[in-house]
Amino acid sequence: MAPLRVLLIDDEEELVSTLVERLKLRGFSVEGVTSGADAFGRVQEKKFDVVVLDMKMPGLGGLEVMRRIRKEQPGVKFVLMTGRGSLEEGEEGMQEGASAYLLKPINIEGLIEKMMEAVRV
Repeated sequence: MAPLRVLLIDDEEELVSTLVERLKLRGFSVEGVTSGADAFGRVQEKKFDVVVLDMKMPGLGGLEVMRRIRKEQPGVKFVLMTGRGSLEEGEEGMQEGASAYLLKPINIEGLIEKMMEAVRV
């Protein structure tokens, strides 16, 4: 089976590089970006199975990024990441069709579990 294609979007560069590295070690095909604008460029170039998206980012917020990516790739699944301050946004994201949302700090095993559940649905 081909590896799951994952796009990771978070404005915290260190978090992105750490998660990308850890997911690659577990056999995922992962790309990480630090802004919604960079994400739009990637989704126009490549197809992804799952987008892991931070809800709170400077500029475009997570919900708007999710809506725009969905227009480009209607079948893509979303797993949202949120800090305690944006729980409402996580719930709003679920209402808009995200598969799951996780609280930061992110547990890598929990993230993998949610990504796998998202694509099985």
